[in-house]
Amino acid sequence: MDTDTLRLFVAAAERLNITAAGRDLGLAPAMASNRLAKLERHLGAELLHRTTRKISISQEGAAFLPYAREILAQVDAGRAALGEGTLRPSGTLRFAAPSSFAQLHIIPLLPEFQSLFPDITLDLRLSDTRQDIIEGSFDLALRSAPLEDSSLLGRKLADDTRVLCASPSYIEAYGQPLTLEDLTTHRFLSWSTLAARKIIHVDGNTASLDPAKMICRTILDDGTSQRLATLAGMGISINSLWSVAQDIDDERLVRVLPDWRLHDQSVLWLIYPKSNVLTPKVRCFMDFLIGRLDDAKLAGKRVP
Repeated sequence: MDTDTLRLFVAAAERLNITAAGRDLGLAPAMASNRLAKLERHLGAELLHRTTRKISISQEGAAFLPYAREILAQVDAGRAALGEGTLRPSGTLRFAAPSSFAQLHIIPLLPEFQSLFPDITLDLRLSDTRQDIIEGSFDLALRSAPLEDSSLLGRKLADDTRVLCASPSYIEAYGQPLTLEDLTTHRFLSWSTLAARKIIHVDGNTASLDPAKMICRTILDDGTSQRLATLAGMGISINSLWSVAQDIDDERLVRVLPDWRLHDQSVLWLIYPKSNVLTPKVRCFMDFLIGRLDDAKLAGKRVP
């Protein structure tokens, strides 16, 4: 199977434009169409639906697409090994990440990355709803959780420390809690499940933080909205330090019960399918993010 034609199919499927995909590979429109038609005859399936107005990927094309990407990844990795790393990283990198984290910490870094690696196209899927990395054919994803899925590999980016905080206006109106028992009289911005969570003291003692025992009138499932609601003085919340560290540094938020933090052992992982070859484009993006983002850079200046 001709790998150049596979590249053409992947590019056309991603852009939904055969002419543009062919142009990227130096092919005239008629040549690009002929190559895709030959591939479809070889496979015995229509991969792309074509009309005079638009292109769409067929069910068969969607099923074949991750395998085409994997074949190309294997080829690129083999070429890089033979060339002893002389090949410039290139191609489209599909990356999934929580939108809250990406907006604060990844998007500002992308101009530098694209300057360093001009041949890489980033296909970013940013959502606080977790993406299935294998089903979605992602090269790489950022997750905040213990790495338990045996079909995935990963590299640690940073710890995901989560703390209680509130706005100065809230503290002025409702007072500063001094003990865990004080929280029962306070407004709490809860996570969507309303389940109790374990918290841990700096001395190692643990306790339960239960939204049902507090005044819980707002439930949120989006990290950015949680932070904004806290800034607006709507209540006490638990937020990742990477989300609120700058607000704490600038005194827009204050730590509540600063000796306590969420005890869920969450870590920010860069993960990829175990079956995937770690291609140059993936490796250089991982190395770039790990080099620019770490515990110290994500935790702010005044937060221990």
